Amino acid sequence: MSATDQTDTGGAALRIEGLKFRHAGGGPGWLIDVASLRLGAGEQMLLTAPSGAGKSTLLQLIAGLMDPQEGTVEVAGQEVHALRGAARDAFRGRRIGMIFQTFQLLNGFTALENVELAMMLGGIGAGERRGRAAELLRQLGIERPEAEPERLSVGQQQRVAVARALACGPKLVLADEPTASLDPETAAGAMDVIQESCRAAGAALLCVSHDPAMGARFARRERLGGGVRAAAGV
Repeated sequence: MSATDQTDTGGAALRIEGLKFRHAGGGPGWLIDVASLRLGAGEQMLLTAPSGAGKSTLLQLIAGLMDPQEGTVEVAGQEVHALRGAARDAFRGRRIGMIFQTFQLLNGFTALENVELAMMLGGIGAGERRGRAAELLRQLGIERPEAEPERLSVGQQQRVAVARALACGPKLVLADEPTASLDPETAAGAMDVIQESCRAAGAALLCVSHDPAMGARFARRERLGGGVRAAAGV
């Protein structure tokens, strides 16, 4: 079994132990100091913190886009930072979905092509990509998959971003302030789509936000700072 396939489908989607990070020249204290955190398969959790407290940085550490000074991050049983280069990129493409505040869809590509590209990076074969991407967009209510993102409404763009995040059947979806650029009504609908889509796909969801309206949506809520520690028995 290759390093990119070493996953524990029956265990935790995410496990963090002793994770510490600070930017170079950022002072003596830790920006990120997470003692212990575990997210079960299919579980959904909201992580709150004020702006500038390191929420986005934590998600980048989990995704392997940045390296910590101390500690470990496991996604579906694989220690993310033990992988290097292309192996880490391939693992991220297959096992981790990401939803960004600004969507980060590629202009010049259609909605369908945006989802197909995620599948290509995740190692899904060309013969499977188009049909699978089209079906995923259909399930999410995108009636114009051949339209470029700038020709879609903001709410539709968010749905395309969700489709892209779920394209490769990830074990973990990371959502970084996913409704910050949306009006309240659109934001509520977007979160419905994100949460319901993750449940349907069996993917765990870690959502970070400083929006107090998010709290009622999640049975499990943690706060970043002071060393986040998973609840007993989780």
